[in-house]
Amino acid sequence: MGVAVLQLYPVQPNLTGPQIIETLVKRLLDLGATQAGQFLVDCEVHQSVTAQPGQLVKNLYILHNSEYPASVFSVLESPTKTVTLTADNLFDLLMLKLTNVYKKKTTIESKGPRFEIKDFLVKLGSVTVGGVFKGILVEVEYCPGVVPNNCWGILAEFMQGLLGSCVPSTPPPYISKKGSETYTATDTVQQYLDHFNQFRKTAGVR
Repeated sequence: MGVAVLQLYPVQPNLTGPQIIETLVKRLLDLGATQAGQFLVDCEVHQSVTAQPGQLVKNLYILHNSEYPASVFSVLESPTKTVTLTADNLFDLLMLKLTNVYKKKTTIESKGPRFEIKDFLVKLGSVTVGGVFKGILVEVEYCPGVVPNNCWGILAEFMQGLLGSCVPSTPPPYISKKGSETYTATDTVQQYLDHFNQFRKTAGVR
């Protein structure tokens, strides 16, 4: 487990999602990368059904990451705080018993090929909201590192070489905030959730 950064890749209006992924795959192969299977990160958005009139609806996000098949990540959002929990697969069974408390609203996925190149792991994700293509997220992980502050320079250099000018020279807010703290799998999931929520807003999905 290294330090991972998620980058939204611009979708050109004259190209389809698969065509853009194909272009990025070619770039990676030209750089000497080898494909190492597929990946999937999904997020189920649940909303509380017990909110009183005038109360803000609480969202519960259930996320799965194929890199951690034995884990289920959940984030509970309320007006005053956010609670993050990592559990085993039995958590999914528990959710089936909570249908009177939480109702599933939609599912967001990022999936596609994953590649290994030297010290980096690259995942090219096609994002769908409710099964409809919405954009492309590229996850780049620098495997030897565990402290974001120490890794951003080499991550930025690699990502700019692969993805071009869409990669900023300054770290994204989440990585910047993490600073010198040890990076964990939950941090990757939280980055996906932040991007997924942006896709939901642009798609007009609550």
